[in-house]
Amino acid sequence: MVVKMIGGAAAALLLGSTVLAQSYTERPVTPKLVNEAANYDRRSVDIPMRDGVKLHTVILTPRGAKDAPILMTRTPYNAEAGAMNTKAGDLATALEGYDNAYDVIADGGYIRVVQDIRGKYGSKGDYVMNRPLVGSSLNPTKVDDSTDCYDTIDWLVKDLKQSNGKVGILGISYDGYEALVALINPHPALKVSVPMNPMVDGWRGDDWFHNGAFRQMNMEYVWEQVATADNSMPWFHNFADQYAEFMDAGSAGELGRRHGLDQISTWQKVTKHPSYDAFWQEQAMDTILARAPLKVPVMLVGSLWDQEDIYGATAAYRAIKPKDANGDMVYLSMGPWYHGQEIGKASNLGNVDWDQDTGKWWRARVLGPFLAHFLKGTPMDVAPVTVFQSGANQWQQLKAWPSVPVTTPLYLKPGGALGFTKAEGARATEDYVSDPAHPVPFVPRPVAPVGYDGDHWTAWLTSDQRNAASRPDVLTFTTEVLSAPVTIAGQPQVHLNAATSGTDSDWVVKLVDVYPEQVAGDQKMGGYQLAVAMDIFRGRYREGFDKPQTIAADTPLTYQFALPNANHVFRKGHRIMVQVQSSWFPLYDRNPQRFVSNIFFAKPEDYQKATQRITVGGADASFIALPIVK
Repeated sequence: MVVKMIGGAAAALLLGSTVLAQSYTERPVTPKLVNEAANYDRRSVDIPMRDGVKLHTVILTPRGAKDAPILMTRTPYNAEAGAMNTKAGDLATALEGYDNAYDVIADGGYIRVVQDIRGKYGSKGDYVMNRPLVGSSLNPTKVDDSTDCYDTIDWLVKDLKQSNGKVGILGISYDGYEALVALINPHPALKVSVPMNPMVDGWRGDDWFHNGAFRQMNMEYVWEQVATADNSMPWFHNFADQYAEFMDAGSAGELGRRHGLDQISTWQKVTKHPSYDAFWQEQAMDTILARAPLKVPVMLVGSLWDQEDIYGATAAYRAIKPKDANGDMVYLSMGPWYHGQEIGKASNLGNVDWDQDTGKWWRARVLGPFLAHFLKGTPMDVAPVTVFQSGANQWQQLKAWPSVPVTTPLYLKPGGALGFTKAEGARATEDYVSDPAHPVPFVPRPVAPVGYDGDHWTAWLTSDQRNAASRPDVLTFTTEVLSAPVTIAGQPQVHLNAATSGTDSDWVVKLVDVYPEQVAGDQKMGGYQLAVAMDIFRGRYREGFDKPQTIAADTPLTYQFALPNANHVFRKGHRIMVQVQSSWFPLYDRNPQRFVSNIFFAKPEDYQKATQRITVGGADASFIALPIVK
């Protein structure tokens, strides 16, 4: 009996502990976010695509919304945490963050939708960087970002009963790319698109290359974006100075190997296609859009000092503007911003002050009315082109871009002179030695990793160029002090006649505004050398971007390429400067200056010094064709 009683008690205790173990939790099975004081409702849903894959989507609906338009963003940057502040009960505060023009969205009463693209964060499926479109030889499936956008819009307009059935899409950078692909076979409910700083052509001048030179500081992005769905596996920095780290590795390919990038299919594709072959051409969104019908009004937004995607917005504009027969479908905005700065405070860029909050002005006067017009039917007074004029520091409303039909040559001259008349006499050169063992840094060392804290990365394009000008391997050519303003509007065109003792070479050309030695009220700008437009060209592509060729040594050849768009006034009392150099490190990989088949995998012995000779006199004198406003 005692044994049985003890056994029964033990069984009871055991049974009780089992029940206790099953029920002892303080967490609800499905927690629901509740904030009765909030002025919006927040919910997360997984929307099925045509192939059954579900994409994670966050929806913010203003309380009491009725007949409200939907404004969506598709992103690889985390819809749940990265795009919205879940601790805020006020919608505008909740929207503070990447890609959210919080004041425009909140004041406009839009239903805000943010979705993780396929294979990122909460969305299922496979992630492919800038997934090629259906029908491309690069995409064997029947889905792409355009079909996913279509299916998402179809679900939204059917499910969101508070909406008026009209949808707009906007986004910055990769999200700007998503706003572009939405224009391919668009859903009928898509009424407007605003691609901001979009990725358009990764080889010609956006994230991965500029005119053939590889932007190797973006290797970290490739790893973190592709290695995991939630960007949880970091890229390790083993040097405080990125200049030293990239020099230690030698080539970009070797640095990638050291960091395990050769596991990443995206990296394998990039290194396999160093030239502008069919792989890149087939993905160029400007080319794709030029072939597609124009069905949705679009405003392309660019930053005049975009450190990441300075090429895309105007390239897409050039591609689709000819389709705008009535002049009411394609718009362009360009501000004095770094990449994406238009959605935040933008009263300065690094050391340069604009005398106003340019981002706030643009959102209130351009973005807000533009979206409201196409999503609500309200009148708007938005010009076909809205562009900030630096130097004069004022906004301009124009009919088209560029506004200058002809260009004026600005000649490089002997002795570091620069002027609008060609130097007389026989052919003359200015020379320098380019040494890959001591490349010119794009910013003063130490070079910090890419990041948006502080101005090191965001404002490097406006950084003072005196550091470069003081080097013996950088040539400078300067005008006399200007007796009258010189205004440019468009893309300066480089006509560089040069010879190299090597068999390959990079050419970096900068158009610079040199401030007076003293600037009243703003002493930090005294003598400042502000780059207005600058870019790099890999010499092997002189005969064609898809035709890399050995350069004939010690032979003067002409290299022609465009600098980024500028809308700038060189003020009276300032001077115009042109700088020429052959490296821009570590932002761009070093050219060995000895022709090799693939620079990604150049060996240490391939890197050689070269004497560079720039023609500054005679019939073939180098010049920059400036789009001067008369």
